Amino acid sequence: MSTNNNQGFPTRYYIRDICIEPCVVLAPMEGVTNLVFRRLIRQIGGMGLSYTEFVAAKALQNRGKKILDYVQFDPDEKPIAIQIYGREPEVMARAAKVAQDIGASIVDINMGCPSKKVCSNSGGSALMKEPEHAIKIVKAVRQAITIPLTVKMRSGFDYGNRNAPQLAYMCQEEGCEGITIHWRTTSDKYGGTRQVDKIAETCQKLSIPVIGNGDVVDIPSALKMFTDTGCQGVMVGRGAMRNPWCLRQIGQHLMGQEVMTVTPEERKRILLAFLLNHYDKFQHEKPALGKFKQIAKYFCLGLPNGTDFRKKLLTTQSIDEVVFHVQDYFQLSSNWMEAS
Repeated sequence: MSTNNNQGFPTRYYIRDICIEPCVVLAPMEGVTNLVFRRLIRQIGGMGLSYTEFVAAKALQNRGKKILDYVQFDPDEKPIAIQIYGREPEVMARAAKVAQDIGASIVDINMGCPSKKVCSNSGGSALMKEPEHAIKIVKAVRQAITIPLTVKMRSGFDYGNRNAPQLAYMCQEEGCEGITIHWRTTSDKYGGTRQVDKIAETCQKLSIPVIGNGDVVDIPSALKMFTDTGCQGVMVGRGAMRNPWCLRQIGQHLMGQEVMTVTPEERKRILLAFLLNHYDKFQHEKPALGKFKQIAKYFCLGLPNGTDFRKKLLTTQSIDEVVFHVQDYFQLSSNWMEAS
């Protein structure tokens, strides 16, 4: 069930009794959607549902401290989904039970990751080549948990077998309560030509919510996903690294609210907060700078003189040096805006 605004676009949807409002979701991204990054997005606002980094079921089932750190979330960070990947139904079921036990709102099965590390072990999107085995996993996980279960997949493994509608329907029939589909195939990796027909076909075929994923980075691309597919929600992935405000802006537009303007001062505040929050977590400059640079290289894309700014940030060796370059750059940005 979803609720539409006066323009006909959804504002919220439900995964069983969990309300996702606004219907804008932050994608699970390895090395990105850790606790610090999600806190930053929550501080900005606009996220109806967030995911932790996706984790290997083999590791999660053993409840090791390192893997539990990967799926750590704040007590008030709800709803929160934990996404697991793997091939063995029994292992996936045990990992799902751990996710439920530590307080996840939703368990999500990863059938969409195209990385070699995941696919080489026949997990992630490689499962789309074996739909019967994929359904064994869904059955096992569904039997192991009482909280809602969802699945994220691609349109197919390659263009010869874009089987998302069929697999999604099979998942629904085994108790899955939501499906996210990325329009790309595994063979597309991060390229390809946009084709959302399989998302649209799935929306027509299923009675549970379908969330559209792939190149949703701003209000126009979100509205186009809704219009072209009839999906109930949209998922934002890499676009959140470049523009952490895009989830809030999309949500504001859908809810009929005034859309915020991102000022240079706001960009400076968020960029420095991201760095300092990572330093608070690690208590050492080197790992904090490493995480900061991972996001900063995307954050600078499209900014005036962003290439030079990016180079300065990526070659810094200390937090003080980063703070200097950030303050200097955004002071110049404010001057450019005042002069224009």
